Amino acid sequence: MTGPTGPADDVAGRAAAAFTQRYGERPAGLWAAPGRANLIGEHTDYNDGFVLPFALPLRTVVAAAPQADGRWTVTSELSDTPIEFGADAIAEPGRVTGWGGYVAGVAWALRDAGHQVPGARLAIASDVPIGSGLSSSAALEAAVLAALVDLGGLDLPTQRGPRLAQRAENAYVGAPTGIMDQSAVIRCRAGHALFLDCRTEAVEHIPFDLAAAGLAVLVVDSRAPHRHADGEYASRRAACERGAALLGVPALRDVPVTDLDAALARLIGSIEAPPGEDVEVVRRRVRHVVTENQRVLDTVELLRAGRLRDVGPLLTASHASMRDDFEITVPEIDTAVEAALAAGAYGARMTGGGFGGCVLALVDAERADAVATAVTAAYAERGYPAPGFHPVTPAPGAHRL
Repeated sequence: MTGPTGPADDVAGRAAAAFTQRYGERPAGLWAAPGRANLIGEHTDYNDGFVLPFALPLRTVVAAAPQADGRWTVTSELSDTPIEFGADAIAEPGRVTGWGGYVAGVAWALRDAGHQVPGARLAIASDVPIGSGLSSSAALEAAVLAALVDLGGLDLPTQRGPRLAQRAENAYVGAPTGIMDQSAVIRCRAGHALFLDCRTEAVEHIPFDLAAAGLAVLVVDSRAPHRHADGEYASRRAACERGAALLGVPALRDVPVTDLDAALARLIGSIEAPPGEDVEVVRRRVRHVVTENQRVLDTVELLRAGRLRDVGPLLTASHASMRDDFEITVPEIDTAVEAALAAGAYGARMTGGGFGGCVLALVDAERADAVATAVTAAYAERGYPAPGFHPVTPAPGAHRL
């Protein structure tokens, strides 16, 4: 089974060594932020709904020290060439592009919020897979944010961090993410999942001690290329907004699952669909979001009761809804789910926005290797590239090491 690049301390060691090699001295400190997996609650965030992510032991580490000239110099494992920029680059969004844009975006967002952002030298190392739906960008933003806040002695309460990091990604980089990723990588606690109300941003830390229960979540990196994700994401968001408007509610979060059948009937009975609008598609999108919100609430109740294994069927039902109603899975993802379930997983589902990315399988810890072997065999049978695996338990959010 392939796992993370190395233990968490190895990532910190790589960041510290890269800093010393690049700048000729030891860093002032090390700051880490994790990737995240969403246990359940997909495409509910922009519908003002509920999500239940947890932080991964995979993390991004930033080694940093002040830079007296008020500029920023950044080196990363992602690139052989350091990035340097000054105050002019954070005067307006988009001046720094590529991976460096996430670093510059955090500095821009801090300054835009009225903070005196310190110049800094930074070195970045990470074992969060890029492009796998595990929030590598949010991990980078959160680690950089933690470093700059500490180096500058800035007054930024933890609960304000997610919104600021999200603003860096939305407004500076130009990626339309919701608040879930940044909330998870900043606010999660070890041994817990983060129950987030995306309307109010209220959070509750729900016990999710997999190790104590003899369980693990096996993250399966499908290695499937993301297919048309941007346009498809936009079309589904538009369908959800259309459904809410037709039902006369602010967001689909306001449709209780007990009223779902009546709401779906109203969609068919009262809509005079304009040319090009498929009302049945809108109905399926609405059904996914409403039932997914309820699955999040049901999962929270089971976790509160310590019934971790009983969460499995809800994960599997979530996947079926994403596959059939939201139509965001791909063959590699469906194969991983089916093979994991056949090998004894309690439940499995795609996590992330869809059209590629990762699968989560809830398994007995001692069965993780067997489930991984079964998924690998199913991939080989279908001629897919071999998947990657990370058996994980919930980790802490961003912090100074």
